[in-house]
Amino acid sequence: MPPRQQPRSIARELALLSISQIKTSPSKLAEQDLEDLMLGAVRTLTSEVQDILETASAETKRGEERLLSSATRSNDLDSAKLMVSDAIKLTQKAINRLGTAIEIPEFVQLSNQEKVKEYAIAIIAAVKENRQYIEQYIEEVLVAWQLSRLPKIDQDILRISVAEMLYLELPIRVAIDEAVELAKRYSDDEGFRFINGVLRKVSDRIKKEKLPVNP
Repeated sequence: MPPRQQPRSIARELALLSISQIKTSPSKLAEQDLEDLMLGAVRTLTSEVQDILETASAETKRGEERLLSSATRSNDLDSAKLMVSDAIKLTQKAINRLGTAIEIPEFVQLSNQEKVKEYAIAIIAAVKENRQYIEQYIEEVLVAWQLSRLPKIDQDILRISVAEMLYLELPIRVAIDEAVELAKRYSDDEGFRFINGVLRKVSDRIKKEKLPVNP
């Protein structure tokens, strides 16, 4: 079975995409409907698509303006081509995000819904209840960097992975692998490599401190 079709993998993805949209207090999260989680996930992806398309539009406009003024300057022509190429890549990314948004209800339906809901809520609750400690834990392994400077999706992937290690008894190696898979789907090459590196350092620290978590 592909990882994404497993209930916990789907729940993890659902938690990642809906966590910023769910405003319910941790004590009331158990009452959250699965439909609310899916709606939150779709809203997150829709917002991201809008941002991506706005950036792509701006790049296209800049490229067009550069092309119009590049008749006698080859450097301008090369930069214009690069801008248009970037705009095309961004548009493709937006299309992929739309495809993911459309798939969310289906891939939740294909799995055990109650298991998906329970684990997604467990992840969200663990992050919300322990956010300050989780962020401090991540910050302390970052070298010359700050969590707040990372893309929001990368921040949430890190928070979820550390929460699963520390509070949900997910084996460290599984938590890292799952986080990397999420990063490959929602971040970029640089992002998933960075996330992998940070979580390896978190793993080393957990082992050094001999915290009671699964290896």
